Amino acid sequence: MDIGYKKLSENELNMIIKMRIDQLVEEYTSEGRTVPEDVDLEPALMDFYKRNMAAGTYVSGLVFDGDKIIGTSGMSFAGKPPYFTCPSGKLGILSSMYTDPDYRRLGIATELLDKVVKEAKVYGCGTIYITA
Repeated sequence: MDIGYKKLSENELNMIIKMRIDQLVEEYTSEGRTVPEDVDLEPALMDFYKRNMAAGTYVSGLVFDGDKIIGTSGMSFAGKPPYFTCPSGKLGILSSMYTDPDYRRLGIATELLDKVVKEAKVYGCGTIYITA
């Protein structure tokens, strides 16, 4: 294995969109649900990633084995009125944690989580919500 980590850029968007859809299909089918055939998520995902990456309100860490993405994590940034445990009002929302089934139990998700939490601290987040 030739494992490498990097931050998502526009160069990887097509690959990350495919991985995100694969993740959603895996989640739906494991819950016994049928994946809707009339929903095309590719354009909506492309719009989300481009818009939020440009605004600095979304970061994603990627793990590669060679040129294949084998893991990903995403952190969206939002705000709400400040409160005592989060005086900045800045929130991180962790989502899109996914590791290719062939690479699970190798510490990849732990490493990705560490990287996006550090990004959230740099952004000034006082709280992180985990939805993944």
